[in-house]
Amino acid sequence: MGDITQIPLPSTADPDTAGFFEAASRGELVVRTCHACGHVIHLPKALCDRCHSWDTGWRQVEPRGRIYTYSIVERQVHPAFPAPFTLIVVELEDEPSARLMGCLPGSPDIAVGMTVRGEFETVEDVALLRWRLDAD
Repeated sequence: MGDITQIPLPSTADPDTAGFFEAASRGELVVRTCHACGHVIHLPKALCDRCHSWDTGWRQVEPRGRIYTYSIVERQVHPAFPAPFTLIVVELEDEPSARLMGCLPGSPDIAVGMTVRGEFETVEDVALLRWRLDAD
C-alpha cells in the first residue's frame, strides 16, 4: 500500500502494548491474558478488567481468523494509503473475543466469515501485522 516508508507507525514503548510488539518482532501473535481467571484482556492492559488481578501476561495465538466486518474506503485519507483499500476487523480463530484491525489493498471480493492469515512485515524496526485472504 503506497510508499511503505511513509506509513504512520505505532508506538512500541507503551507499557500496555509493548509485549505485543516484542512478540511481533519474533513473528508471533500474542494476546494479553489474565493468569488468575483466564480472561483475554483486549484492548491490552496490565490489570484484568474481569477479576482485577495484576497477574497478567501474553499468550501466543495462531495468526488466523475470520473477517468479522469490513468497510471499503474509496477516498484517500493519507498519502501512504491510496484508495481504494479495505479495512477489516478480524475475529481471531484461537480467541474470538479478541478482534484485531487490518487493511487489505484495493477492494477485493470478500465477505464476512472469510478466513484470513496474518503475516509480519518489518518497517523501520517495527513489526506490523498484515492480514491476507486465506487461500484454503
